[in-house]
Amino acid sequence: MTASPEPAGTDDPGRWLHDLIADLLPPMRSITGEGVRATLHTVARALGPELPLTVHEVPSGTPVLDWTVPREWNVASARLIGPDGKTVVDAADNPLHLLGYSTPLRTRLSLDELRPHLFSMPDRPDWVPYRTSYYNENWGFCLTDRQLATLPDGEYEVEIDTALTDGSLTYGEIVLPGATDDEFLITTHTCHPAMANDNCSGIAVAALLARTLAAAPRRHTFRLLFIPGTIGSITWLARNRDTVGRVRHGLVLTGLGDRTDPTYKRSRQGGATVDRAAATALAQTGRPHRVVDFSPYGYDERQFCSPGFDLPVGRFGRGQHGEYPQYHTSADDLDFVTPASLADSFAILRRIVEICEADRVWRNTAPYGEPQLGRRGLYRAIGATMNRQAVEMALLWVLNLADGTRSLLDIAERADLPFDTVAEAAAALAGVDLLVDTAGEPAGAGSG
Repeated sequence: MTASPEPAGTDDPGRWLHDLIADLLPPMRSITGEGVRATLHTVARALGPELPLTVHEVPSGTPVLDWTVPREWNVASARLIGPDGKTVVDAADNPLHLLGYSTPLRTRLSLDELRPHLFSMPDRPDWVPYRTSYYNENWGFCLTDRQLATLPDGEYEVEIDTALTDGSLTYGEIVLPGATDDEFLITTHTCHPAMANDNCSGIAVAALLARTLAAAPRRHTFRLLFIPGTIGSITWLARNRDTVGRVRHGLVLTGLGDRTDPTYKRSRQGGATVDRAAATALAQTGRPHRVVDFSPYGYDERQFCSPGFDLPVGRFGRGQHGEYPQYHTSADDLDFVTPASLADSFAILRRIVEICEADRVWRNTAPYGEPQLGRRGLYRAIGATMNRQAVEMALLWVLNLADGTRSLLDIAERADLPFDTVAEAAAALAGVDLLVDTAGEPAGAGSG
């Protein structure tokens, strides 16, 4: 990367994000190991010294819910050498060439003996697949099917210089305190190597969002996690069981740079504030998009939404896993993600956050009859607006429904008015003391 954006953002977020993705591609990443640490170092550099990234190390063997933190995996080198002495594949050229979590091995094998350890994609003969063997000890190489078809008979030399040792699982965390302890959780997975969309795009967008949030006042406390998939979220949940109840909204970020339509996957709750905020933000774009129901398959949302936690955490991205042919292949490269898609995803994500930040429950301080708005200057204040009628209706709807139980999203949906119009009306009414924020009231406080 050539330069960091200003703390509040950048004039060209798409280009900044694309450049950061280029920096994130090289490390040999997995669910543990030095590749993850190198990735977090790149994230820390992008964040800048004013926004420190806390790095956690959880020892191998640590019980985490129903799982155990695995041994740490590191790669020194990995090559497959053909009968002619020439290198067939080398993990130094592309981390995808090595089966993830391959055990160390030095041996010579015939082609027939080698074949069960070679992985390709017959339907995509020029692409290298991404394959792993995290919890079942194995070894192997991934290569194009076209290359596999041309391998000659003879003896092959396998050189896999890896280490599976007691070490730790590494993840990064940023906490941005807000005016309240209510938390907005944003997570992205750091374990997939050499693939731009899945998930360098999520890492990059989360980093830029952290910079942007850090430069502005916040109502919620924002917690951003850079974690290995599945075992990372399970580990974080296990270590934060006493405080996880503060999470009010959450988003898992993945696949934010491809050219397909933006997609939001609802939380298990289905109607959580973040679910409705995402639907509102996507609708406001006026462009094609998708909102899909929760299912217990996918990324880390299924851990946060497991029934014992049932957190209001949805997933935001573009093309979903398995829907585009480049998924989990070498074709998920820098050309597959575009600055325009990255910038669009970032803008929608910011809008979701803005809506959740603005949404709150107000109480009408003058609920007996309609208060006189004219003498408070509210009608004069909105006289120059382009849609005076909508604003006037928003004032009346807010006054009528702000009974201390309904949020602004509730009111906007009931009134069939834009969320911003309703939020602006609430702010105007609060400015003349006709509304009070219930967040500071004792439970059960009523109107009088």
